Amino acid sequence: MIKGLRTAIYPTPDLQAGKAWYSQVFQKEPYFDQPFYVGFEIGGFELGLLPDGAPGKTGTQVYWGVDDIDKEVERIIALGASAHSKIEDVGEGIRVVDLADPFGNILGLIQNPHFDKAKVD
Repeated sequence: MIKGLRTAIYPTPDLQAGKAWYSQVFQKEPYFDQPFYVGFEIGGFELGLLPDGAPGKTGTQVYWGVDDIDKEVERIIALGASAHSKIEDVGEGIRVVDLADPFGNILGLIQNPHFDKAKVD
């Protein structure tokens, strides 16, 4: 049986810069820090940084949950991201946005009042 999301991996050409930037964005240090991979535990899930591969704005889409999307967009842009899309209300009170990290990846955010953390497996 497939369970819920566990890990989102972003290619990061400069692993040290990526580690520093994502430490600021998620306001925590990695739990796993090696030259071949850096892993952050984010709300029971993992954000991984991989030094190999080419960042890009196509491919897998991952959305990280936030309580206040407007506030988080402002904070993360101040840290060096740029807006890749505008905040969009997709219905039922759910709001999403795509930001471009400084390395060329998309960092998706979602404010979803229907998300039930108790159902995470």
